[in-house]
Amino acid sequence: MSPHAAPAEAPAAPVFDIALQQVQLQGHTILHAIQTRLPRGGWTAIVGPNGAGKSTLLRALAGLLPVQGRIQLLGQDLRHWTPKARAQALAWLGQNEAGTDTLRAAEVVMLGRLPHQAWLAPPSPQDHEAVRQAMLDTQCWDWRERPLNQLSGGERQRVLLARALATRADVLLLDEPLAHLDPPHQLDWLQLVRGLAQRGCTVISVLHELNVALQADRLLVMRAGRVAHLGACDAPDTHQALQQAFEQRLHLASVQGQWLCLPFALDSLESKK
Repeated sequence: MSPHAAPAEAPAAPVFDIALQQVQLQGHTILHAIQTRLPRGGWTAIVGPNGAGKSTLLRALAGLLPVQGRIQLLGQDLRHWTPKARAQALAWLGQNEAGTDTLRAAEVVMLGRLPHQAWLAPPSPQDHEAVRQAMLDTQCWDWRERPLNQLSGGERQRVLLARALATRADVLLLDEPLAHLDPPHQLDWLQLVRGLAQRGCTVISVLHELNVALQADRLLVMRAGRVAHLGACDAPDTHQALQQAFEQRLHLASVQGQWLCLPFALDSLESKK
């Protein structure tokens, strides 16, 4: 190396460094030994068949489950984060999230700002701006005064997503975020996530919608409580792992530069014509 050459930059620390032995729920082993690292930044979609352990892994990453092993968040053991610091760094949206139905939508979104507020302190102008921007981004600002119990399932889901965004955390964990969203709002969600990733946020989502998941930066494919593969969405070995996880019952096709997933082979369609 030339004495004047600039030193090589150290690789960025992963957002999650996972070394699990197992995770059990009610005496049943849901996750087996998992050792992997999730890169910082970008969008990782966790996919796999029903019962593969996708949501359990995401809940473990959020610190919501006891685990045997170790999970590091941004280089620090997850168990060593204070609840407030972890809530500032990591935002969570789970499946079928409960909410106080009598709260107005804007009040629900303001709950995402609690990690940034002193005890019993009123919301600051920065809090109000974060709420406004999150509700505009998720297209739910127009019903900010309506109680949660007067919203449809899709409207409610967008309010809960806004609550997570209002935290303005560097890491966003989303479990089935497209539930109850119609196709146009699924597209809005996709564009929103891409924008977050481009701005440096790390988004990790569990998705059943494989065609949406294939638009992520990378796929984490799970099967039977284990990580089968982690790789770029357009990589052949990722496609192979995806097909193996679903027992070869998928067909992947490139259409106008995007990968699509069909539940049966194209030649099956031809034979039915």
